[in-house]
Amino acid sequence: MSTGLSTEIAELLPEIHEIRDEALRVKVGAVWADAMQQSGFTAEDVARMPFTLLAENVPVSFIEHVRTVCKMCIAVAGVLSEAYGARSNIDRDVLIAGALLADVGKLFEYEDDGTGGFRFAPMYQYLRHPFSGVGLCWKHDIPPAVLHVIATHSWEGEKFKRRPESIIFHHADFIDFDLVKTK
Repeated sequence: MSTGLSTEIAELLPEIHEIRDEALRVKVGAVWADAMQQSGFTAEDVARMPFTLLAENVPVSFIEHVRTVCKMCIAVAGVLSEAYGARSNIDRDVLIAGALLADVGKLFEYEDDGTGGFRFAPMYQYLRHPFSGVGLCWKHDIPPAVLHVIATHSWEGEKFKRRPESIIFHHADFIDFDLVKTK
């Protein structure tokens, strides 16, 4: 385990160890720890929380979604690197950090519904997770390239020119979302 990275976060998000830059890895862990502390959600909560409230009977948890999309991003980056070498122009650490942080703002969009389930929190009426995620990440000095992935990954980023890491994450995220939505 890296210095400064909590065991709880490392166990919750083992893909965090794929970030080669130790300082960035520790910052990503700090964002997650802060989000969980502020929201009051535990590791057990995020393991049972549905990754979206925009569909019913979602069989995929929030943390499963985050980890799966991150793994898809790593796989895509690997294929592009193998096929195109340096021409692929993908910053792997930015991609992985962005994948792990893109949905962290959902911890402020959701709340416990009092019956063991989840519902949209009042914050959802004002800010969606790309905005709250960027705000939280800004506080932890996450680099602008990673903030870009977070800010542009969802429909809020449609009018903005996405960088390669955001393009990859956006498509991986919607692959998972669209597959769940069709069930």
